[in-house]
Amino acid sequence: MDKKTLVLGASLKANRYSNYVINRLVDNQHEVLAIGLRAGEVAGVEIQTELEDINGIDTVTLYLNPLRQKPYYDYIVNLNPRRVIFNPGTENPEFYQLLRKANIEVDVACTLVLLSTNQY
Repeated sequence: MDKKTLVLGASLKANRYSNYVINRLVDNQHEVLAIGLRAGEVAGVEIQTELEDINGIDTVTLYLNPLRQKPYYDYIVNLNPRRVIFNPGTENPEFYQLLRKANIEVDVACTLVLLSTNQY
C-alpha cells in the first residue's frame, strides 16, 4: 500500500529516527520525499534542502521540534496532505489547530511504531 510521504526534518545521520523511518518507508514500498538541512541520499531518497511544490502527498511525518516547525506551517498546509504525524518530541497544539482548520488529520504518534504494527 503506497502512501506518498514527506519526511520533514530528514537527516543523513544513520542514528537519527528520521533516517531510520526513510529506510522503513522505502522497505514498505511507500514513495518517500525528504527535506532536511543537508542535501544527500538515504535509501535511494534524495534529501532536498529547498521547499518545492509537491502534489499528492498523503502523509507528512515531522522530525522538527515545535519552534523549528513554525516556518513550515503554510508550506505544509498548502501541500494539503491527508494527515500530519507528530512524532515524539514534535507535539505542537498550536499547529494542530491550524491543520484541523484546514481539514488535515493530526496524528500524534510514532511513524516507526505505526509501520511496525501495520497501522501506517
